[in-house]
Amino acid sequence: MPTSPYLQKLVIIGVGLIGGSFALALRNAGLVKQIVGLGRSQENMLRARELGIIDEIAITPAAALAEADFVMLSTPVGQIQRVMAQIEPYLDKQTIVSDVGSTKQNVIEAAQQQLTNHLAHFIPAHPIAGTEFRGAEAADPLLFKQKHLIITPLKENNEQAINLVKVLWESCGAKVSIMSAEQHDQMLAIVSHLPHMLAFTLMNHIQTCADFDPNYVLSYAGSSLRDCTRIAASSPEMWRDICLANQGQLLAELDKYQQALTELREQLANRNDEALLSLFKKASDLKLQWSNARDEKD
Repeated sequence: MPTSPYLQKLVIIGVGLIGGSFALALRNAGLVKQIVGLGRSQENMLRARELGIIDEIAITPAAALAEADFVMLSTPVGQIQRVMAQIEPYLDKQTIVSDVGSTKQNVIEAAQQQLTNHLAHFIPAHPIAGTEFRGAEAADPLLFKQKHLIITPLKENNEQAINLVKVLWESCGAKVSIMSAEQHDQMLAIVSHLPHMLAFTLMNHIQTCADFDPNYVLSYAGSSLRDCTRIAASSPEMWRDICLANQGQLLAELDKYQQALTELREQLANRNDEALLSLFKKASDLKLQWSNARDEKD
């Protein structure tokens, strides 16, 4: 296990927006000598090498993991158990493995099944950062600057391994927090997973509800719809996996949201102007409070 943040060999499995940005940020910080990529799309891997995100494309897990200091799993969460099973036979006992999955309880369960002998050096993590873009082309070394990074450690984790992951992410510009996997999944269901479901649903609603061609309707849309639905351009595969992985928390939040919509509909149907004003003002006040707090931090 490396005892300093400098890595001789970093392996990125899944060189997309997050994995590619992590690689670029560490390269720019001068903390890695060699970066090896492993992924499903040869076209994306070739582009990652052209862009200087990775130095070498590995064809097999065995080739990728030989003498690796650090392995970053940047695949969709639905693939992570399969990927763990593929890499486990080739992991050196001192190699640190981490992930960037948007759900943590399912990732930890997968590790407990597939990385049984490597739990001391598997450090679950999640950067709260991203865009609606994907692939190596979307990688940005500044993506994590002043963004939250959550570590959800296992009881088996080696403290030095946790600290190394923390230092690497701080070197990317992230603000590191530590919490339980359960707390992470509940919180992210509210602030990330539910908003994505709503954005996808709103775009589908436009396709099915109008008497006009959807493209004609959208030609009159302004910034309000654009802002509400920006994240609907995100990877459908990735968000299918996230929603299924965090099913229990998301169903609970969807039920609460549906209750709120029912209340809103009732107030509108009853032309209850005071109740509508109260609902809108409550939301507006919280949004302004949140925005002001973010401005102060920046």
